[in-house]
Amino acid sequence: MSFSIDSLCLVTVQEALARACALAPDVEALVAPDGRVTFAELADQVARVRAALAASGVGKGDHVGLCLGNGIAFETLFLALGTLGAVSVPVNTRLKGDEIAYALRQARVTRLFTSDKLLSADFIGTLREIAPGIDTALPDPALPDLNEIVVLGANIPAACRGWADFMAAAKADPGPQAAPDDTLLIQYTSGTTAYPKGVMLSHRNMLGNGYVSGQRIGLRTGDRFHSSRPFFHVAGTTLSILACLQNLATLVTMTRFEPEEALRMLEEERCTHFSGNDTMALMLLNHSSRVGRTLSLRGGWIAGSQAVLRRVASEMGAREVVSGYGLSEASPNIAQSCWWEPEAVRTGGLMRPQPGLEVQVVNPATGAACPTGETGEIRVRGWSVMKGYYDMPEKTANTLSPDGWLSTGDLGRMDANGRLEFVGRLKNIVRVGGENVSPEEVEDRLHQHPAIKQAQVVGVPDDRLVEVCAAFLILNQGYTLSPEELSDWAKDRMAGFKVPRHIWIVDGFEDIGMTASSKIQKTKLAAHARNLLQQEAVA
Repeated sequence: MSFSIDSLCLVTVQEALARACALAPDVEALVAPDGRVTFAELADQVARVRAALAASGVGKGDHVGLCLGNGIAFETLFLALGTLGAVSVPVNTRLKGDEIAYALRQARVTRLFTSDKLLSADFIGTLREIAPGIDTALPDPALPDLNEIVVLGANIPAACRGWADFMAAAKADPGPQAAPDDTLLIQYTSGTTAYPKGVMLSHRNMLGNGYVSGQRIGLRTGDRFHSSRPFFHVAGTTLSILACLQNLATLVTMTRFEPEEALRMLEEERCTHFSGNDTMALMLLNHSSRVGRTLSLRGGWIAGSQAVLRRVASEMGAREVVSGYGLSEASPNIAQSCWWEPEAVRTGGLMRPQPGLEVQVVNPATGAACPTGETGEIRVRGWSVMKGYYDMPEKTANTLSPDGWLSTGDLGRMDANGRLEFVGRLKNIVRVGGENVSPEEVEDRLHQHPAIKQAQVVGVPDDRLVEVCAAFLILNQGYTLSPEELSDWAKDRMAGFKVPRHIWIVDGFEDIGMTASSKIQKTKLAAHARNLLQQEAVA
């Protein structure tokens, strides 16, 4: 008998929102920098934004960009678009102009909702650089599909609309509703190529994953879940917004994670659960203001090492904390430990596959199943797996088999009880403070510098961010370039988390990472980088 996630939970946005409003209307749905709303108030705001979207011509299948920080505006738009069967395309607010333009172009975004600014980022200035038509007429030749931009804020270019004007045009509710297999989100994710891929996730993918993940975290009606995971990631949409919606819990969030402010919110909002990665958890654990605070934590979800999970459990009172493993292509969690399991299991890196998902560990070279306890590539099949990469059929075919198996590019092993343990990355992904960075993408940008003949980027350990990018550079003849000069150049052209933190100018790779066939071995290069950093630390 085949499993259906539909038997466990509702799998469309409109049904989940209606259920939350009916069962817990007075429970706060969201506490954010731009206010707080109950589920009843959220449902009312979603209905009004939905009507405005429909009046502006947004319909089923339309791709709509969201360049906004965590808050009521993002969540309301995301849910309203979902109820119409439209597709949200979150824009990473840390990206630079060319990176934003790529996502908007590749996804063929027809409308964009953007803040005029967020923290130190001037989004209008960035848009003006990549699409000057915002001051005259849209679409701009640089973004030929983008017909409308709605700005939340005071700085509204001539060819754009303000939020008040957009909302004033709302008409009666349009009626059409989304179906479970409709695409809800296109999530851009770094892979092993220079260009990010747009992961298409359906309502069923995300609503199902949000429900199950919340259950395994231990979320109950009225619980208060602190997560500053950016809403432009699936850890923000699925594992924060939808996990709380599906489990009738309050999401407490912030624009940017800052440990002292997070500790204040955890205490004053009486949060019962916390979500974060290694970097966030360590910043809280090691912050001087944590001692003496009265926290109400019961559990949470940490994407981190066993040592960090155990410290969160013992030092912050989150005795039911769980671990999780996933990736955007699986919307995201494939496996989690469960709040009711023994602490040694929950914090020991052993996770149960999500119900109804088939998970196997195979030899990456042959595809043959690995024996119990042997390390191989993790593959998954079932209701949580993406529909594919948007407009990238070849890359989809390389990742999804004809019979539905997703190759994760990650290494793991299964124990005798069917629990999965994540071991490491098979693909060359650098995990910088919770952000996935493709070395090939960084190399592609570095090769645009006139002084650089060849760039090779690897990941190296970092005390604060867990891992950062390091670059080895061969310069063109006649050029000079200091690491400081390259760093300044790179900061203007790529998101800060992608900029190499360590830079070495070399004459070649023959002695440090070249194969007999003249291919550079990243593993040897990464080991060489770690040795250099150790030597520099001693010196």
